[in-house]
Parts: sequence; C-alpha cells; structure tokens
Amino acid sequence: MTELNYTIKDFKSDNEVRWCAGCGDFAILNAVQRTMAEMGIPKEQFAVISGIGCSSRFPYYMNTFGFHTIHGRAAAIASGVKAANPELSVWVMSGDGDSMAIGGNHFIHVIRRNIDLNMIVFNNRIYGLTKGQYSPTSDRGFVSKTSPFGTVEDPFVPGQLVIGARGSFFARSIDGNLKLSQSVLKEAEKHKGTSVVEVLQNCVIFNNGIHSEITDPNHRADRQLILEHGKPMLFGAENEKGLIFDKGKLRVVVIGENGVTLDDILVHDAMEEDPTLHLALINMKLPDFPVAFGVIRAVPAPVYDVEMEAQINEIQKTRKITCVDDLLKSGNTWEVTGNVNGSGSSKKCL
Repeated sequence: MTELNYTIKDFKSDNEVRWCAGCGDFAILNAVQRTMAEMGIPKEQFAVISGIGCSSRFPYYMNTFGFHTIHGRAAAIASGVKAANPELSVWVMSGDGDSMAIGGNHFIHVIRRNIDLNMIVFNNRIYGLTKGQYSPTSDRGFVSKTSPFGTVEDPFVPGQLVIGARGSFFARSIDGNLKLSQSVLKEAEKHKGTSVVEVLQNCVIFNNGIHSEITDPNHRADRQLILEHGKPMLFGAENEKGLIFDKGKLRVVVIGENGVTLDDILVHDAMEEDPTLHLALINMKLPDFPVAFGVIRAVPAPVYDVEMEAQINEIQKTRKITCVDDLLKSGNTWEVTGNVNGSGSSKKCL
C-alpha cells in the first residue's frame, strides 16, 4: 500500500474563507485539516456534512467530499451517508444552535444509535449567522437581541446530552488550542461509534470573549484541566492542584496541604463504562472548579453501521428473493393470457 504523505494544503479548497476576521472557526478549520492530513486515510474517503450556520460553511473550505445540508439535519444526512458507504470517514460540522435546537432530535438519536461518525459542535453560545440571538447553550440571564432583559431559560450542556443519550465518546476542546484540538480529533476518528467533540468557540462579532475567563493567559493553568487517559487529574501552574472524590462529589485539593499526596489524586479513566465520573467532569465550571478538556469519555459499544451490515450479510445467506424480479413474481400474481374484441381474459397464477 502506498504511504500517504498529505499536508494541510491537500485539504484546503480554492474557495475564499468567508468568516469574520478573528472568528474561532478559522482555528477549528485549521485543526481539522491538519488532523485529516495525519490520519493516513485517502482524502477521497472523507465526507464533511454540515447544517446551517456560520460553522456550516465548512464543506466549502475542505478539499474533500462534502454536503451543505439544511438546518438541523446534518446528523440525519450523515447517518445516511455512513450507512450507505461504511468505508467513508464522515465528519459532521454543526453549531450549538444548529445541533441543539432544530437539530436536537437528530443529535440525540445519532448518539443513541452510535453510528460511526465524528460530530464537532462549535459552541459560541449565540446564533451568529442570524445576527445575535440567544442559543440553547446561552446561560440563564444572558442578554441578547431576543432576550433584552436576560433569558429565563436554563441552557443545554452538550456533554450532558451525550451522556443522557448513552453516548460512547465525548471530548471538549477550545478554538485557540490547536494542539489539544488535534489530539482529541484524532482520538475521535479512531473511536468506533459516534464521537462528539464540543469546541468552545469565540464569535468575535456577537459574543466576543464569552470564554475569556477560561482562556485568560494569566489564569489559564488554574482554570483548565486537560485530561489524559491513565494520568492523574492535575492542573495549576506547577500541577500542584488536583481532583479527589469526597463523599460522592469531586473536590479540588492542593498537593502537600492537609496531608494530600499525589497518590490521592484521581486517575482519569475515559474507558470506564459507568458515566458517573464522566458526567461530574463535564459539569465542572468556574469558579469552584476548572473546566475539563480532552477526551472525557471513550467507551467501546456496538456500532450501528457495523451491526446493520452484519445483519444484511447474514440475511442474504438464506434469502429466497435476490432481485426485484423475484419480488414481483413472489406470492399471488395475475397473468393476462389474451385479448378478444378489446376485452381481456385472465387467470390466476399461483
């Protein structure tokens, strides 16, 4: 087999990238293109499917197969693409509004079915393309054009939805951390089943700085926990802080204080089938906890398209009907035998 030596240029289309200057989507595009170049997969086997929104212009900027579909239906179209051609590496690009609102039904069911595709949710907590309305992930009290006095709704947390839909893979990244994004995207592609990657993304026009508390360089080490499977959950400028489980809840501790040692710190197990700790990590938020990034959950589970293909192959071994003609001639049929003076006669043929 010929070794593939792709570069990022092989995955860039000739189309002008039309996002606002400073948009976090540029960084996500860069991370995806770099990841695909390093996966060792022929680029003809990549298919990028999107819905509607700023993020959903993605297929135009990729030198791969692509489909810019309709609002909220990217997951449904991608499911059909993967089921029709399981050999494809299918990537879904969707925003928090596209996937969590009109596309919410398709979002949870593609996860429940565990179809082998990769779904990137661009979460900027705003509707950007339609000019600044609050979205399903906007915090309670958020002021926007459609909530001038603040929203009176609680937001969806994408990771909670994934766990609730019995998801097998969930990871979180942030647009400005290219290395982290590439790392989780590679793991998403390797995972068999529906891989959901939430990327915290900045909308420079309508929600600029929404994630600034997390990304502030002066406090980033204390506010971000980068998880790695099999490694202690440490954070802080000197990795002096960590997480323990105390009375059924996560708690932040400092190594060396109150007798706490490195051995007391929780070790991340992304492959633990019980989602209790994964959900607790997803729910962590400032100021009491750091925000968890990296692969939070990656659990082996039956894959829809693999199971479907196996079922079809098994049925084909014993089938009696092999083509449309066999189907049309099966059961009770009627055969026209003649035509006398314009009137036809017929007989039943079993």
